[in-house]
Amino acid sequence: MPDPSTSFARDQLRALFNLAVSLAVMLVLLFWPAGTLAWPLGWWFIGVFVVLTAIAVLYMRKANPELFAARRHLRNPGSKDWDVVVASLTIVAIAAILPVAALDNARFGWAPAPQWAIGLGYLLFAASYVLTTWAQGVNRYFEPTVRIQTERGHRVIDSGPYAVVRHPGYVGAVVMSVGVALALGSLWALVPAALVAVLLIGRTLAEEATLKAELPGYAEYTGRVRYRWTPGVW
Repeated sequence: MPDPSTSFARDQLRALFNLAVSLAVMLVLLFWPAGTLAWPLGWWFIGVFVVLTAIAVLYMRKANPELFAARRHLRNPGSKDWDVVVASLTIVAIAAILPVAALDNARFGWAPAPQWAIGLGYLLFAASYVLTTWAQGVNRYFEPTVRIQTERGHRVIDSGPYAVVRHPGYVGAVVMSVGVALALGSLWALVPAALVAVLLIGRTLAEEATLKAELPGYAEYTGRVRYRWTPGVW
């Protein structure tokens, strides 16, 4: 029988490796389109990203260590095919924010954001980390794609941010996308950020149909927590 501590350590090492790869990809997506390494906003963003991610990882080690294994792969047994496609498109849209911002702010100056918008971007970026990490901390079923995790005793989560809205993770992703665009000083980068929002609206509706049909208690949960993203709005 595998040693749980060994498996946990392995999952953490994989998570750190994936983070290192993600960071390398981000550096390429930012500084290659920028055409220079002398782009202060790019380096400020990378620094803030590393700090926020480190804090989130430390928190998750205590709040929900299973998450490292649960989010190891985009597709898991039982993942809905449609959601693998939508999740992949969402990742591409989020990644596209970086080169668009670099081309706009660092190279061509199409529509650079004012200083106050850059400051707002960092506030939104940090807020998105708080919301998403909170959601991941209380929801042990927070996987990359939609599936009913029968083997893990899947049940409705209605604590933490899930007591206020039904999809706090998607709210966090949209807020993060807008925050990244503004933090990198680009108004044009709001275009792929808007695409992220459109994709996640569609994903929310499709996921809810799946959960209502297949997860016991979810229909009742929607009666208790009325709003998907924003209280009083939707």
